[in-house]
Amino acid sequence: MSDTLFFHVDLDAFFAAVEVLVNPNLKGKPLIIGHNGPRSVVSTCSYEARKFGVHSAMPMVTALRLCPQAICVDGSMKLYSEKSKQVMTILRDYAPQMTQASIDEAYLDMSGTTRIYGSPKDSAKRLQERVFNQTGLTASIGIAQSRYIAKLASDYHKPNGITYVPLSREVEFIDLIGLKKLWGIGKATLENLRGHHISDTQTLRNFTEEGLQKLFGTAQGSYLYKISRGIDPGIYQGEAKSHSISAERTFYPDLFGEDAINQFLYELAQEIMFRAFDENFVPKTIGVKIRYADFSTFSTSLTPNVGIYSSKDVYDYLKQLFWAKYKSGGIRLLGAGLYNLYYGEAPEQMELFVEEKIKRQGLEKTILKLSKSGLEVKRASNLLSKTKH
Repeated sequence: MSDTLFFHVDLDAFFAAVEVLVNPNLKGKPLIIGHNGPRSVVSTCSYEARKFGVHSAMPMVTALRLCPQAICVDGSMKLYSEKSKQVMTILRDYAPQMTQASIDEAYLDMSGTTRIYGSPKDSAKRLQERVFNQTGLTASIGIAQSRYIAKLASDYHKPNGITYVPLSREVEFIDLIGLKKLWGIGKATLENLRGHHISDTQTLRNFTEEGLQKLFGTAQGSYLYKISRGIDPGIYQGEAKSHSISAERTFYPDLFGEDAINQFLYELAQEIMFRAFDENFVPKTIGVKIRYADFSTFSTSLTPNVGIYSSKDVYDYLKQLFWAKYKSGGIRLLGAGLYNLYYGEAPEQMELFVEEKIKRQGLEKTILKLSKSGLEVKRASNLLSKTKH
């Protein structure tokens, strides 16, 4: 156990940072990624905008009321996916084992690497410099002997920070950041905890696992028991699957509302399908994952009897799957995946409107090529966004 070491690498305000690389005039300004419309929501924002209280999944009208001087950018998932791939390639080359958790974060198993890279902090610093020198992006890195503590640590000194939490100080670190900062505890859970007179991590640790399960249910009670003691809850299992491409978004506060949910389903559809295009894979199966505030998690999938040609196809199926499975309440995590992948081109099938679907696939692949070459892709991207709903 003493040799076990994990890095959690979290790119700082990733979407906004990429936009600044494209347009340096945006540097230091409050930047919101998302369409400026009455029904739109914030995808993400720069640190300058966060100072005004703007956050992911906030209605755009609320965000602009809090920060009227903000600059809104529609964003380009194609561009973000390409930049993410560059970073993930660096991380994969640096670590013995890498698991990509989302478009802007990854877990590195750095066990046994001190003889190669030196101390954990020296190694993290070297990795930060490599990422910045090759991509222009900064990353915050959390270091610990479990992935959960490493994830908490990466958020402690942002941006461009390094936080190392030794095993002997994990509980101390948890008490230092407090209940509100523990990953997976949202507003509803905090209110529920306070309703049981639990206002800090020390009080939470006074409860047995069985006691917490009686108060909060089996899954959430067990989760709270583990994280208050620095025990990795093991929620990362299954992230790295062979012959699959997946992506997730975690929300704090929880995600509500049909328009907001559909917007993030659209982003996930673009992310995973453009990764499939880039690797020349064709999916047969599409899946969606929903995690609620009480940590109950549900997954569902389908294998359509027609071809999957574009991110528009993926988005339509994700909406179908999600709204058939969704019960009610806030969403803590939303995930999407492509499965049963095969290499090559989609087989020709006798189906209606196939020519239109193939044309759209060609457009999306062209956009991916343009984004790789650094050419302007905004006009083509807008053609896609006009047909997303």
